Amino acid sequence: MATQSPAPHAHPVYAAMGETIFEAMSALCRDGSRVNLGQGFPDDNGPAELRDAAARALASRSNQYPPMAGVPELRDAVAAFYRRTQGLDLTRDGVIVTSGATEALTAAILSVVAPGDEVLVFAPSYDLYAPMVRRAGGTPVFVALTPPAWRYDRAAIAAAITPRTTAIIVNDPLNPTGSVASAAELADLAALCSDHDLVAICDEVWEGVRFDGVPHRSLLSLPGMAERTIKIGSAGKLFGLTGWKIGWLCAAPAMARLVARAHQFLTFTTMPATQYAVAEGLARDDVLARQHAGWARTREALLRLLADAGFAVLPAPATWFACIDLAASGIALDDAEFSRRAVHEGGVATIPLSAFVEDGAPTGVVRLCHCKDEAVLAEGVRRLAVFRDGLG
Repeated sequence: MATQSPAPHAHPVYAAMGETIFEAMSALCRDGSRVNLGQGFPDDNGPAELRDAAARALASRSNQYPPMAGVPELRDAVAAFYRRTQGLDLTRDGVIVTSGATEALTAAILSVVAPGDEVLVFAPSYDLYAPMVRRAGGTPVFVALTPPAWRYDRAAIAAAITPRTTAIIVNDPLNPTGSVASAAELADLAALCSDHDLVAICDEVWEGVRFDGVPHRSLLSLPGMAERTIKIGSAGKLFGLTGWKIGWLCAAPAMARLVARAHQFLTFTTMPATQYAVAEGLARDDVLARQHAGWARTREALLRLLADAGFAVLPAPATWFACIDLAASGIALDDAEFSRRAVHEGGVATIPLSAFVEDGAPTGVVRLCHCKDEAVLAEGVRRLAVFRDGLG
């Protein structure tokens, strides 16, 4: 089939852009014929306590426009949650509720990146960052992270900074690798931001999905970072309610007001019933602990299944993902070819890490999502093993 020409006057950032691999893989699985270990979302319906709270709010509270910055109950709850769990000195004036973390990231980038600016982006990275930097008129400058540890190298980062560099985007814990920055790495990042007067846009949506027993620490808490950090969180990741699209950003009040100016012309506001429900959920340590325990079990199940089937897995102490090292698993295909053939020939959707690299260069690593029913995980790994063994 011939490729259609882009619409007249299409913006160049979007004119050549295709469908994301996450949507493409999930679409192939929607008829039930394939196992979806690609896109990151749980198989269950989320905590009953939050669903009940949303239904109660829908029936009894306003369904008209809530305040642009978010309902006061949720802004207070986010600030209280971070004071309790991370020791951050926040009030509602430093919290803006957004329609998902993707919108929070977009608002943050649009509000601090001007034409001609350079923004450091680590690779592999979430696929929103670079296109949105370009849409703001900036230039993404990539700093490569390498397996198996995916560490932030201070010298390499410093070498990428120029007089035009104005911001740095840090995703910790890191999707797609599941890795976590060490205390020393965070200190290096904070020092570089302070030394070069950079804004840190911190995508911390996986802060509550860590399995290393180490409390999450935000760059926002480090010396010199309070006035230059935009911290982004997600109820979808904390509670496994990805379809609710409730996110937020936290910053010093002046910075939060700046980002709110971009937010007001993106989604403006977010469904109030789910905001009220998330506000209740953030006070429920029992619900958060139960969600985490469930994901810890499915993570262990996937790691055990992969090891038993002879797949080599890279360390991944956080997120809903585990990564297979193809070469170490005896597979000669590159990651994109493996994922393409695995979904069509093996009946399992995975995500190649090359989808998180700007030039699409092969990485030899594929990502699998573990927050699924254990029977689903078992069938997915079984199919992958059969597919691998059939490669010859």
